Amino acid sequence: MSDAVENAPVAATGSVRRSRDVPMLVERARASDPRAVARLITLVESGDEVLPQVAAALAPYAGQAQVVGLTGSPGVGKSTTTNELVRALRARGHRVGVLAIDPSSPFTGGAILGDRVRMQDHATDPGVYIRSMSSRGHLGGLSAATPQAVRVLEGAGCDVVLVETVGVGQAEVEVASLADTTLVLLAPGMGDAIQAVKAGILEIADIFVVNKADRDGADATVRDIQGMIALGERGPGEWRPQVVRAIAARGEGIDDIAAAIDKHRGWLEKHGELQRRREARAAAEIEAIALGVLRDRIGSLRDGTELPTLAAKVAEGAIDPYAAADELLAQLGS
Repeated sequence: MSDAVENAPVAATGSVRRSRDVPMLVERARASDPRAVARLITLVESGDEVLPQVAAALAPYAGQAQVVGLTGSPGVGKSTTTNELVRALRARGHRVGVLAIDPSSPFTGGAILGDRVRMQDHATDPGVYIRSMSSRGHLGGLSAATPQAVRVLEGAGCDVVLVETVGVGQAEVEVASLADTTLVLLAPGMGDAIQAVKAGILEIADIFVVNKADRDGADATVRDIQGMIALGERGPGEWRPQVVRAIAARGEGIDDIAAAIDKHRGWLEKHGELQRRREARAAAEIEAIALGVLRDRIGSLRDGTELPTLAAKVAEGAIDPYAAADELLAQLGS
């Protein structure tokens, strides 16, 4: 189901490349038509006016896929690990979707989409859908359209959706709010392991993967992570992050990663955490959509007189900015 075939020729009567017929697109996506899946994600990415219709049509299929996030610094082997995880999941008979987020140019908005190049092994597999998405300047390692793109892949019948982030730093932890299970990848020889996993990155990891474990320093990296985990406070029954070694380029340790994901999924279901995480994910989506609407309304006020008038009053000291903000919110509500 790779979208590498999106540009293949199709009959004019069945073409979906430019279609905005949402019911037809969803029906064909449910039938595993990769062109329909590609078109739906394109509508999501572009913020098309039919996006509410797309979301409504996909709502019945929400929560049917296991969402696994992969994050870590550039160069730790995220794409290679994702590629090998796809292979392992396909061997189990799972339909797999991959959303690979690539950094975009601050000048053109374009992206190299190098992750797709590394996953060409699965390009002709009808049980795999791979989509590279440009971050378009969105912080946190994801694209703003990622949550809705996950819903498209759920609607297309994917059992597992792998979300690979842009190479991120210590504070870019948005993937944890999207995924059921979050993998943080590290590699020896890329600096101080404690520096790499401190603060936010340490807290979001459900599973640590020490990739390139054949390199010098792998044992020290594992010990450092285990030491940091031991310092964390956990109540009875709380999840203790797993530490897995891998050499993804040789396919080694991938089964161990898959087993750790399974173990975490079992814990999530047993403790009701899976539902809690998904409700938190839905709350974040609702909040993002509402804030987007508010930003649009504020933008429309800039074309009027209310905001410039308030700004002038604040600048001359007639009112304070909090009072001005209250007036602006009152204007938005009217």
